[in-house]
Amino acid sequence: MTKRAGYANFAQQRAGGASPVGAMLTALDRSPGAEMEAVTQFQPHVVAVDDDPTVRSLVFDYLTQNELRVTAVTSGRELEQIIGRETVDLVVLDLKLPGEDGMQIARRLRERSEIPILMLTGRAEEADRVMGLELGADDYLTKPFSPRELLARIRALLRRARAQATVADELARVRAYRFGTWELNVGLRKLKSVDGRTVELTNGEFSLLTAFLSSPQRVLTRDQLLDLSRLHNAEVYDRSIDVQILRLRRKIEPDPSQPRYIRTERGAGYVFDAAVERLR
Repeated sequence: MTKRAGYANFAQQRAGGASPVGAMLTALDRSPGAEMEAVTQFQPHVVAVDDDPTVRSLVFDYLTQNELRVTAVTSGRELEQIIGRETVDLVVLDLKLPGEDGMQIARRLRERSEIPILMLTGRAEEADRVMGLELGADDYLTKPFSPRELLARIRALLRRARAQATVADELARVRAYRFGTWELNVGLRKLKSVDGRTVELTNGEFSLLTAFLSSPQRVLTRDQLLDLSRLHNAEVYDRSIDVQILRLRRKIEPDPSQPRYIRTERGAGYVFDAAVERLR
């Protein structure tokens, strides 16, 4: 069975008979460059860029039925036109496009925007996936894919983007944080104790501490800490989260072996267990 047939069969089975995907496929085959768009106010706007009409139709059909606004296009040029005239919340991008490929589109998009990018690649294209992630894509999915998994990954990326936007907006308005016997000056990146002692923080330690202070008394997973830390362009990686938290504890905890501020929630992540005052 071809990929096209597989996608179409899935859509028909899910619809319980004649598929709206099939109808759209016919229209798209007559006009390969046509742009599809479902418009509903106040829904996240996803743009799908793929030259395969079957994939465009499947993505359009499934996502619009799950409370997302979708625009499906065939090229980077069309994507740029859409971004130029309206808000886009996420881009689903096929890396194998004729002419200008998805790598070039991803690079150009990331240079000027933080719009989340979900790549679509072939199963054997590991090098492309790695390159795409290095260029700034946020996640990837291999073809042929499950529409349910596509939707789940899109929702996860949208949640992450909303959380980052909220924290970034708060950081822009916060001058300093105070907790316990400490004050962290965000603009100067200085951590001082009440006795006037200054503690030097690495970029990673500063980013992690700021992530904790922006969400006190809330359990943060390692993935959430990574996302929040990247707001400061720090080189924080999953395997180093625990190490940097140990170093932070040595600098701010009265007794690092019995943490008062940064507590471990076993099997869940970490929580900053202290009242935090925001100075604006």
